[in-house]
Amino acid sequence: MSFTIAIDGPAAAGKGTIAKAVSAHFGFAHLDTGLLYRATGARALSFGALDLAAAERAARTLTEDDLERDDLRTADAGQAASVVAAMPAVRAALLDWQHAFARRAGGAVLDGRDIGTVVCPEAEAKLFVTASDEERAKRRHAELVRTRPDLSLEDVLEDLRERDRRDASRDAAPMRPADDAVVFDTTHMSIEDAVAQAIHHIEAQR
Repeated sequence: MSFTIAIDGPAAAGKGTIAKAVSAHFGFAHLDTGLLYRATGARALSFGALDLAAAERAARTLTEDDLERDDLRTADAGQAASVVAAMPAVRAALLDWQHAFARRAGGAVLDGRDIGTVVCPEAEAKLFVTASDEERAKRRHAELVRTRPDLSLEDVLEDLRERDRRDASRDAAPMRPADDAVVFDTTHMSIEDAVAQAIHHIEAQR
């Protein structure tokens, strides 16, 4: 029997951490759909351009091995992901992959930006995780500064805001909470509290 959990929200709000913890708690498979777009963007760049032709080719030839690349968590990969994610042809090419994963036997957790609204509108449980821009920038800066010590908090904040603007305003599957999603703000939450709240909501839907 399948059970799908859709977790959406902007970068560094905590959705990925929550999704991993939730999948472990329930014993469900987990897919970070952002990695699909990061991998597609990275492949497109390796083809020499971040244009529609390269991005669509990258999406249609994506393999699971591409999701294991060690450069997918970089700021450059994140920006490339946001660009290709705004291309309808790329989203269409990756949709079947996500649909199949979502309805797999044993349950699935998918996190991204349009899971509850576009990819899995029929999901049994939906969450939209958010946090203040400043808190999200602090979290992301703490991750990135390990490998980029010269990176400023201000630059990270501006990158996040630009990505939010692009993700929320794109014509193809803009980022927004599903009408039936539970929205919660993790700005002042510990990881433990955020995970506990997510599990409580999901338990109520089972």
